[in-house]
Amino acid sequence: MIRACLFALWACLALPLYAAGSDVVATRTITAQLVSAQDGVPTGGAALTAGLFVTLEPGWKTYWRSPGEVGLPPQISWDGSENIRDVVLSYPAPTRFTAFEIENFGYEAEVLFPLQLQLERPGAPARLALEATLLVCADICIPETVSLSLDLPAGGGIDAEAAEQIATWMARIPDDGGASGLRLDTVFLDGTALVVTAQSDRPLTSPDIFPEQGEYASFGKPEIIVADAGRSVWARLPVLAEGEGGLQITLTDGARAATLTAPALANAPAPRPQASGALMGMLAIALLGGLILNVMPCVLPVLSIKLTSALGTAGQGRARVRAGFLASAAGVIAFFWVLAAIVIAMQASGASFGWGMQFQNPVFLSLMITIIALFAANMAGLFEITLPQGWTTGMARTEARGGWSGDFATGAFAALLATPCSAPFLGTAVTYAMTHGPREVAAIFTALGVGLALPYLLIAARPGWLSRLPKPGPWMVWVKWAMGGLLAATALWLLAVLAAVSGLGLAGALAAILVIGGVVLVWQRAALPVAVAVFAAAMALPLFWPAPTAIAQDDSMWLVFDEAEAMARADAGEVVFVDVTADWCLTCKANKSLVLDRGAVAEALEGVTLMRADWTRPSDTILNYLKSHDRYGIPFNMVYGPGAPMGIALPELLTPDAVLNAIMTAQGAVQG
Repeated sequence: MIRACLFALWACLALPLYAAGSDVVATRTITAQLVSAQDGVPTGGAALTAGLFVTLEPGWKTYWRSPGEVGLPPQISWDGSENIRDVVLSYPAPTRFTAFEIENFGYEAEVLFPLQLQLERPGAPARLALEATLLVCADICIPETVSLSLDLPAGGGIDAEAAEQIATWMARIPDDGGASGLRLDTVFLDGTALVVTAQSDRPLTSPDIFPEQGEYASFGKPEIIVADAGRSVWARLPVLAEGEGGLQITLTDGARAATLTAPALANAPAPRPQASGALMGMLAIALLGGLILNVMPCVLPVLSIKLTSALGTAGQGRARVRAGFLASAAGVIAFFWVLAAIVIAMQASGASFGWGMQFQNPVFLSLMITIIALFAANMAGLFEITLPQGWTTGMARTEARGGWSGDFATGAFAALLATPCSAPFLGTAVTYAMTHGPREVAAIFTALGVGLALPYLLIAARPGWLSRLPKPGPWMVWVKWAMGGLLAATALWLLAVLAAVSGLGLAGALAAILVIGGVVLVWQRAALPVAVAVFAAAMALPLFWPAPTAIAQDDSMWLVFDEAEAMARADAGEVVFVDVTADWCLTCKANKSLVLDRGAVAEALEGVTLMRADWTRPSDTILNYLKSHDRYGIPFNMVYGPGAPMGIALPELLTPDAVLNAIMTAQGAVQG
């Protein structure tokens, strides 16, 4: 019913557009406004769609219809309204707030409560008069009361801005399980615990449960276990105070939510499943995702380092070969442990994290460009200087001499260069880790590291395989030149990424400094301190460079990403293709070159609205969009349309059939 209302709402977009909103009222902790999707009462119209939009000051929260252990739901009065027969207020799905061991449900930052208004006299002018009292809490709680009114004359059309805003929040209202694919299985309730089992038609990533049982019911923090490859969930909640009304369960999982009436209570609670089932399945997926990273296009420089390592150890004893490749595998896994520690720390601090986000940082890019340039110059034989351990040239020389520290550093560096890629199964594993606790994060990232390190581990297990390589000779010089060329190409690619992130000025200045440093190393070998100073300056340059200006859209065929506009266009009958990409994402470029710009897919995209979200630079809007769809990396593509108003998510690696089928499905309402 909600989707039907949304479609009818947006089908009227061709009508004249006017502003439809009350004055904004501000208190100590909130600002509030009454908005209407219509700028007037349509001729013969018997219903209006409106919303109470509330913005909260940082740190403050307000409550859902069932607030949890303490708190109060919004109290709204419509006294003083004219030509209003009935008002139905809906609640978007809540989030959980835990403070001082108290569980509460509600909203922070902002919320819009959708309102469905029934008129007494269809087509006649109406006045919406509202008085709302909201309990707003941080360290203390304050009841805030706002009075708002909005007059709507007879006639008029749709207010596009307000309608977009209302449609976005209406999409967050829990459904009956049909579209979300969530359903209850069993419910057991006694005086001490509520035990619920539920099913999902697609894998769960971050489930939560919000029970309701009358005014005085209260439940503690749930223990949630996901099983059956993510398609079933078991939850146990302590009963703090049992209510007297009927029992309702709201299940949420990222952008999905459903409010379901509890079936007949079970005579005994469902047995607690083994939590390791889902985790073990995800560990297998992570292992496979890490292994596939070895053949992704962004790992070419990694392959060159592996090959150089193999050439340097092929003539040594089996014990040395085995130890060297085990050290490289340890370097890979250690890097993923460091990454896991960073993720756990960011989760604890409440910060957001996405796969490959470090490539948005100009300091990191400059460091990587300098390191890779030194590797390339060393492989090409332009200099042979042993720097202190920890410097990349020292790493390269130590690797050539057979040092285990160089083997370890080579593995860690290989893992670092693999992070701009997203591969099949990688996104699923990373999403699972990001939406679970420290134990799962550590386990998943370890499995990713083991998967990426498998080639090293295989050579360590069978060092005799290296004997199949040709015997050392002059050809090795040409191979090292070729590997140096691959690394030089990688450095140039990262320079292009730096230009996109921070502008051509910084990229050009960094390139000039690196050239100067190279000249000093090649022609003035005795001037090592000068060369070190030059390369250190290259790494530090971004710290003193002015912030870049906004990225300009470089293709007029693509609109700038706006989720609300994409959904609005879909409800108005258009098919919208959303591409979340970045200049540092080589998998994105592979999708574009191999699928989106070719054959039938390119022809099909000519007939749809194209919208691009450029994540080359940091963007909370794009990061939150990815998180809302349970994704933490790119590439990410969605197709919206009348047949798919909530969008169809495509796999990381696109195929022509996947894109074409999604477009056809999204066109369903138009074709039908």
